[in-house]
Amino acid sequence: MEIRTEKVSLTVEGAAAPMPAYVAAPTGAGPHPAVIVIEEIFGVNSHIRDVTERVAREGYVAIAPDIHHRVAAGQELKYDQEGMQKGMALIPKLTVDGFSADMKSTLAWLRGRSDVRGDRIGCMGFCIGGHLAYLAACTTDVKATASFYGGGIAAFSPGGGPPTVTKTPGIKGRILCFFGGQDPMIPADQVETIQKALADAHVKHEVIVYPDATHGFFCDQRGSYHPTRAVEAWAHVKSLFASELAT
Repeated sequence: MEIRTEKVSLTVEGAAAPMPAYVAAPTGAGPHPAVIVIEEIFGVNSHIRDVTERVAREGYVAIAPDIHHRVAAGQELKYDQEGMQKGMALIPKLTVDGFSADMKSTLAWLRGRSDVRGDRIGCMGFCIGGHLAYLAACTTDVKATASFYGGGIAAFSPGGGPPTVTKTPGIKGRILCFFGGQDPMIPADQVETIQKALADAHVKHEVIVYPDATHGFFCDQRGSYHPTRAVEAWAHVKSLFASELAT
């Protein structure tokens, strides 16, 4: 499917400056379902832009907001030790209130477009973005969520407070969570806590653990990339969005 891309700026309540975002959309008039792509700690870099474009080629208006815009707007980090150190320093600066404002603006921006079906919006995210995608599922009306190796869902909440997993009963849509069985950042007991919370809350969900994969297995720019598992996971994501957003 032919797509077009652009960089936009969104006004966010309480933010000192507009939030940058990367948009990819089908060239057809639509209206199309939409997907919010939430970055890692490395910024809206070439990998996240590539994912956004891949989503658009499946027939969705896709937007990747710069969730670190308050402290590192436009920053793109490499997948090396220096990039990891700089990126990890951004996580303590995230807050639930700030992210909620970012999501509110992003959803409003999408729903203000004539080529978007406002009742068919999903989200996906990676690493800290996987955590925030889970949080978005808990606190907004997104219909479908794909959370990739969401770190800390069962351990903390951005800015403090009870862990994000405690908000699980708020999930109204369907959620798909991916984890690597060899991921040192997300122990098996945390995955089990998430699974139990989803089941106890009767959420439509699936938790997929790839025993031979580790953190970052979906990203083809990281040493942890697992091409087989990445292809499998992408097929699951396409099925999720097709069933929940495209019908």
